[in-house]
Amino acid sequence: MRTRTTAAVITAGLFFATLTACGGSDEKPKDQPKASAAAELTAKTAADKLADATGVTTLGHPTDNTSACATGKSKNDCTQLITTDTVSIYQFPSAEVAAHWVATMKKQGDWRQADSFALAWTARDQKLTSDERKTELLTALKKLTTK
Repeated sequence: MRTRTTAAVITAGLFFATLTACGGSDEKPKDQPKASAAAELTAKTAADKLADATGVTTLGHPTDNTSACATGKSKNDCTQLITTDTVSIYQFPSAEVAAHWVATMKKQGDWRQADSFALAWTARDQKLTSDERKTELLTALKKLTTK
């Protein structure tokens, strides 16, 4: 468990530098993102709601690893990261930032976007998550972000 969490945090931290280099700057975006259902949802509440939507009590040991991707130095920082045994749930300030992360990080493993969130399956235990379950989680998150 500790190894999986450490690996996920290290992976996120290493690739944050890549994301910052690919498009990060200290400038704030000129256009404010439009408010959406995703604005009321956090990665933490998404973890709870995704567990409920997929018929389980928990996605497995939810851990707040936000510090691995939120340095406060780039517009590409995540705003929250919850890592579980099943999936890592990243929350970003906008859908555009989430799309940037997903496009960049797909090279490292399975990443999928729903509005301003990204789901990733890059840690050892997460790689055991079936494609069917991944699709189920993404579909449930998309429903949560469009309400």
